[in-house]
Amino acid sequence: MPLKQASFNFDFEPEEKPAESEKPSVLAEPQPVLEAVQAGEPIDVEFRQAQEGSERKSTRGRIRISDMNAAAVLSEIPDDETIAQKMYYSIGEVSTMFKVNASLLRFWESEFSILKPKKNGKGDRFFRPEDIRNLKLIYHLLRERKYTIEGARDFMKNSRNAERKFELIDSLKSLRGFLLELKANA
Repeated sequence: MPLKQASFNFDFEPEEKPAESEKPSVLAEPQPVLEAVQAGEPIDVEFRQAQEGSERKSTRGRIRISDMNAAAVLSEIPDDETIAQKMYYSIGEVSTMFKVNASLLRFWESEFSILKPKKNGKGDRFFRPEDIRNLKLIYHLLRERKYTIEGARDFMKNSRNAERKFELIDSLKSLRGFLLELKANA
């Protein structure tokens, strides 16, 4: 089969300009795309246009450490009396409590010997109230006090009354919250 030759005319100018609705959205504004390339940002024009149209943040990926507010998370976790009402909490409930992924809880379980959730025949983890108290301590050390995992492990091993110190800090925080609430209402 013989090959056919094709020719292109690059000097073509349309007689009429297309209406705004007919313009391709990808080529409509080349300047922001060029700036994005120079800045090293990914180029997804439809995503960028959707983001520019609405100020909604993406829910994908990890949360930046600067966006985390560990004190707010710990203050939203129910107190010990409320937690003690149930014997076991699933890993999904605990991850929702602490606003972390379930995979992070499984990782902390492998790193800290103090965490020993019960597992059923399928391997599902069920956290007891004392496991949740230990998770509060671990979360406090890692996210509030910015310890490394090794540093938090050493702190818990060397400090015999680390849990007691954490309970005191927790009770002082709740007292402070109560006093601030009183001040705001007065």
